[in-house]
Amino acid sequence: MVDMNQIREDALKQIDASDSLGELDALRVSLLGKKGSIQSLMKEMKNLPKEEKPAFGAAVNELKQSVSEAIEKQKEVLAKKALNEKIESEKIDITLPGLRPSHGNLNPLNLVERELEDLFVGLGYSVIEGDEVTTDFYCFERANIPQGHPARDMQDSLFIDNEKLLRTHTTAIQMQVLEESAPNPIKVVCPGKVYRRDDDDATHSHQFMQMEGLVIGENVPLSDLKGTLEFVARKMFGKDREIRFRPSYFPFTEPSVEVDVTCHMCNGKGCPTCKGTGWIEILGAGEVHPNVLRMAGYDPDKMNGFAFGVGLERIAMLKYGIDDIRHFYTNDRRFNETFDRFD
Repeated sequence: MVDMNQIREDALKQIDASDSLGELDALRVSLLGKKGSIQSLMKEMKNLPKEEKPAFGAAVNELKQSVSEAIEKQKEVLAKKALNEKIESEKIDITLPGLRPSHGNLNPLNLVERELEDLFVGLGYSVIEGDEVTTDFYCFERANIPQGHPARDMQDSLFIDNEKLLRTHTTAIQMQVLEESAPNPIKVVCPGKVYRRDDDDATHSHQFMQMEGLVIGENVPLSDLKGTLEFVARKMFGKDREIRFRPSYFPFTEPSVEVDVTCHMCNGKGCPTCKGTGWIEILGAGEVHPNVLRMAGYDPDKMNGFAFGVGLERIAMLKYGIDDIRHFYTNDRRFNETFDRFD
């Protein structure tokens, strides 16, 4: 005769001993599945007398019910246990150092441009940008460089059609600012990329960055230009830097000067960096030519001013010790990673 109590006791012991949801589910199938041991008890009814069948069936159903309830309770226990184990395994140890996310760095040209813009904005200048495609009129004619002028020889290139070209200097922006601002005072810097026909090597490129400055007002002396550039040189290269003016020629300024700064490597004593002179050329400048003022709508007898232009690659190469201008344009992430801030 089947001992229901013994079957229940054995089943409950197995259920209590199950240690995982997978093990418990396998036990449920073995006990209550279609081919399970408890479900198979119903096959014994055919061997029982008719009067014993109802009581036997009721006893089997009660056994199935108690085993099912025990399985559900154990399932809740094991599910809670599994959740706690998962939480424990995924717990974050806040005492460990965090992982620093990888991020890109600005090109040193951008760093130098931002640093110069900050300096000039602090001096009261506005920052004006313009289109890289400009016209012959603003790039040359308004800058006192007419057709056939020798100064065009090194810049007269990269034309799109007879009138439009990729700007060869950001002076083109200044000429438009002059025209739009006349006859009012001006104090602006104009940064941007420029293009010229040139052979690329360690110190030359067919494209490079410029920043030009323009100040127009009443009685603006050349000494203001020198004081401004001396301030910028000391901020960019060190507080002990000195500058000097050398006579030069530019079609859009008169008088014109080349500007040198004392070498930051030898402090003016002479070294390979400055070729033994103690000085490094950094930019060109001068008083705005009366013809340029007159063409833009200013009266050169009442208004004057100065202009200057600096190559950002030259400043960056001197400031950071970069030996090849082509590094700026190779898109080598390792190069950019060397620079993570501007001073």
